Amino acid sequence: MIGIPLRFKTAVALVLLGLLTLLAGIGQKTIWAPAETVTATAPADSKAAPLTVIDHKLRTLEGGTVTIKVKGEGSFLLAAGRPDDVTAWVGKTAHNTVTGLSEDKKALQVERADGEAKAPSPAGSDLWVSSETASGELDYTWSAPADGDWSLLLASDGTKPAPSSISMTFPNDTSTPWAVPLMIIGGLLMLAGAALLVLKPKGRTPGQGGSAGGLGNQFAKRARAKATARASAKAGTGSGTRLSMLVALSTAAVLAGTSVAAQASQTPEPAATGASSGAAPSGSASAPAAGESPVLLDAQFRRILEQVASAADAGDAAKDAKKLAARVAGTELEVRTQNYKIRSRVASYDARMPVRSTKLLTTVVTGKRAWPRSVLAVTQGEGNVVPQLLTLVQSSPRENYKLVGTTPLQPGTTFPSIERSGTQTLAEDDKSGLLYSGEEALAGLADRLTKANSTFKDKLVEGESSPYIADTLSYQADVVKEGVNGKFSFSHKVVPGSTVVFRTADGGALVLGRLTFNFDGTPKSEGDKLSIGSDAAVLAGGKETTSGMVLDFAESMAVYVPPAGSKDPMKLVAATRGLVGAKFK
Repeated sequence: MIGIPLRFKTAVALVLLGLLTLLAGIGQKTIWAPAETVTATAPADSKAAPLTVIDHKLRTLEGGTVTIKVKGEGSFLLAAGRPDDVTAWVGKTAHNTVTGLSEDKKALQVERADGEAKAPSPAGSDLWVSSETASGELDYTWSAPADGDWSLLLASDGTKPAPSSISMTFPNDTSTPWAVPLMIIGGLLMLAGAALLVLKPKGRTPGQGGSAGGLGNQFAKRARAKATARASAKAGTGSGTRLSMLVALSTAAVLAGTSVAAQASQTPEPAATGASSGAAPSGSASAPAAGESPVLLDAQFRRILEQVASAADAGDAAKDAKKLAARVAGTELEVRTQNYKIRSRVASYDARMPVRSTKLLTTVVTGKRAWPRSVLAVTQGEGNVVPQLLTLVQSSPRENYKLVGTTPLQPGTTFPSIERSGTQTLAEDDKSGLLYSGEEALAGLADRLTKANSTFKDKLVEGESSPYIADTLSYQADVVKEGVNGKFSFSHKVVPGSTVVFRTADGGALVLGRLTFNFDGTPKSEGDKLSIGSDAAVLAGGKETTSGMVLDFAESMAVYVPPAGSKDPMKLVAATRGLVGAKFK
């Protein structure tokens, strides 16, 4: 019959087409599958520079883990830091920046910025959350130490050219969205071809009628036979057509379903907004401004504290202020320098409370990214009778944090709650949300320490078990009363530029700063003599004077200021003093 050859040819064609389609799908998963990674290399003709920055966008450019291979002569450093920290440290130094990939993902795009030919060595900078040193070659896996963006800085020693042989390996897009659909389509086509060979269409049985012997009946039978044959052929063709339409509809349905599934699997998840390790809980009064990350991670802070404590310990042990220079500055350097000088002559003079990095009770960091940056730690280790507040300041990007103040917590006083993950710092004259600004608080404390009848007497209080203010006023009154040969006066004044203000969790503030305690004495009558203690005599060059004397003490103070609208008074949180000057008039 005419339908049999047509069905056979159609079936064979479907099987072959299905086989090729199936093999094409399998090939996409095997021999034609894309590489799992792609490696891009920096151009060999890049102009040399002492520093190379790898932009933070490259870490997440292709998703997944990025590995970096660096080759260079001699030793070099690869450091990780916040993008703004890296930019600030680089400053005006000439540098190259790896900014992206070429279209074929085989080359790194490098931009050149001219500038100064040399820079300090970036090794040991407090800005780096981590760093690795290598000689000749380094394999580095770039992972984020915390939420947010992180850039890399590559350098030798700041004077020699940074290594220029840089290659970065990124995850490649290995998706083959057509592989499975092709395999399914191929299988269906092969099944359709097999079905054409096996399934037979049903024809119509010719009717019976009339006498077999008559000539008219023979012609009628032949006519009916031809009509039946034509009907059978027509029925077979229609069946094949319906089968082909069924295959086509099934294929379209599979393609449509696969397309939707593939699209669903490739739809990106919603991006996180504003999440970072430095974000304070929503609604917290002390939370940093949006987009600001804490200036230090916990691991950075601990590393810095260990180095500060080590430097202070070395200086204390040797009574040598030169050993403090790398990590101690400001008030603390001045006080300890004079303390060493006095103790070298007066064995009974008390040493300053030791600086300990452990036990670390809490840390206070800011989200303020501009310099100078101030942070605070509260520690209590060996030799610390009470917890001690350690104030550290980083003056500029290329300087490390230095200890500028140590202030023992007043016995019985509770340290105010401050968001450890990051808080706001305020300018000393900023009164927003506060009962008093930082400068007003310290000025009030200075007045309170100077005058027994100060207007701040009820506005700034201290604990009954830690009467620093009461003891100071009592001492001053006793000196005036008992000093029969001299006239004495006392003053406490805020040192400009020493005030640091941290927002507390309740919307108030912790204010830290330095006061200068001045003790002035003049003989009452000609020939009268004034005597000073052995400690002051070391600095003044003698113990007696007929012209008068001046003693200066550095006072490190911390005051809690309630939020605006509060009926509570300010509270003295921590206080100490150290003799820094003595002279005769």
